Amino acid sequence: MPHLFTAARIQVTYLNSLLSVHDAVAQRDFEPTLPPIPDDVLEEEEDSVKIVSLVKTKEPLGATIKRDKSTGAIVVARIMRGGAADKSGLIHEGDELKEVNGVPLEHRKPKEVLSLLARSQGEVRFKIIPASSKEEMSSNKKKLFLRALFDYDPDEDPAVPCKDAAVAFKRGDVLQVVSMEDDTWWQACHLGDSSTRAGLIPSQQLHERRVALQRPKALFKPRRVKPPAGLRRSFRLGRKSSWAREVARSRRWSTGVHGSIRPPTYIEVMPYHKDSKDRHRLVVLVGPNGVGVNELKRRLLISDPDHYGVTVPHTTREKRRQENEGVDYHFVSIHMFEEDILNHRFIEYGRYNGHYYGTSLDSVHRVMAEGKVCLLDVHPSKIKHVYTSEFKPYVVFVKPPRIEELRLTRRRAKFLCDEEDKNSVRIFSEEDFEDMIDLAETMERQCGHLFDKVIVNGDIAVAFRELKADLKKVEEAEVQWIPAEWICSSPTKARRSCGHLDSWI
Repeated sequence: MPHLFTAARIQVTYLNSLLSVHDAVAQRDFEPTLPPIPDDVLEEEEDSVKIVSLVKTKEPLGATIKRDKSTGAIVVARIMRGGAADKSGLIHEGDELKEVNGVPLEHRKPKEVLSLLARSQGEVRFKIIPASSKEEMSSNKKKLFLRALFDYDPDEDPAVPCKDAAVAFKRGDVLQVVSMEDDTWWQACHLGDSSTRAGLIPSQQLHERRVALQRPKALFKPRRVKPPAGLRRSFRLGRKSSWAREVARSRRWSTGVHGSIRPPTYIEVMPYHKDSKDRHRLVVLVGPNGVGVNELKRRLLISDPDHYGVTVPHTTREKRRQENEGVDYHFVSIHMFEEDILNHRFIEYGRYNGHYYGTSLDSVHRVMAEGKVCLLDVHPSKIKHVYTSEFKPYVVFVKPPRIEELRLTRRRAKFLCDEEDKNSVRIFSEEDFEDMIDLAETMERQCGHLFDKVIVNGDIAVAFRELKADLKKVEEAEVQWIPAEWICSSPTKARRSCGHLDSWI
């Protein structure tokens, strides 16, 4: 009997356990529970305080904190998109932190809070007073991609709120922006970055203010400007006519004519998936006179004449005996040329010795229709005529090196060529070097937002290899990032708020 009683008791216990498990599953009571709310919290108003528990990992919690200057309270300054705090949906910008793991934060500094968090293991419990008013951000906002037009290193920026929370980038990098709420510090991550956590980058407004403060001398520096005479330069590749040499010597760009100066910051871009039937993108080369744009274009053309092509310019002068129609020039009447001017058919044009010379849109179409990459050399102010989705121009800015290297390379080139042809290489003066650098800086300030690639031409052979490799990379890329303005008419606008120094948690 005792054995039967024991067996029966065991069966009853097993049955009770089974029923208990069944009830728990039925009630879905199998999730881990948070620790009970402390008694002192219950004494406060229900809506004024909340307890948030987050699991600490090797990654930061994804928020920055600061001390409110008026109240001395520790508040959440930013929530970094993709971080643990953001994913939890329980902590928001403006929330006041009252305690961390039961330790009051009253009269404490942000650095002390960081120490508390550093010593915490596993679960971190926050006692929070929610912000009195906040706007919930929609997770379904349009994705915004920006191409950076300058280099940024947080380690060299003393004003960044938190170096550990910032993102470094180079000119040309594509960044996905997830928050533009702050007037001075946006949140972004690199395109294709395996980490989903965003970081801080300088806003457009902040970078523009910085450049304006750093370059007051550049903006108001008096320049020796020679009076213009004739055209910009030869409209066809390698032509050494007298008018072209005269134009090249006299070419200057007046900063007062081309509007206000806004330093390049970011440009909104969108992905472009090239179809096999699509034409090649137009390649536009720009740079100050003497920097080597013509030479780079000539080397590209010679390297692969079946792949690269150049436009044939139009002129109203008479055809000379050794010239061929459609090869050297398109010879047209003055009436036809002026009619095309009125119809905006020219990318750029000018007069020399009473004759018109110009590069037309039709000449670009002819090269592209042949299936070639059209190489176009224009003044930066004329890029706007081809800056459309039809041509999808890839703009390369050829920039001079520092003046010390400029003196060495240009004079060395002259010395090497003296024996063969004394007239084939221009003799540069010190004034030419200074003007070349000044003009390059002006071009970059005013048109830098149009430049896809910047090449410093110190050594022409090195610059050529870099240019050709870059163009090949662009052609072979499955996805190319083009300006959003070619597709969208209105730029993205952001709301603004104040930025402050804060600490990364």
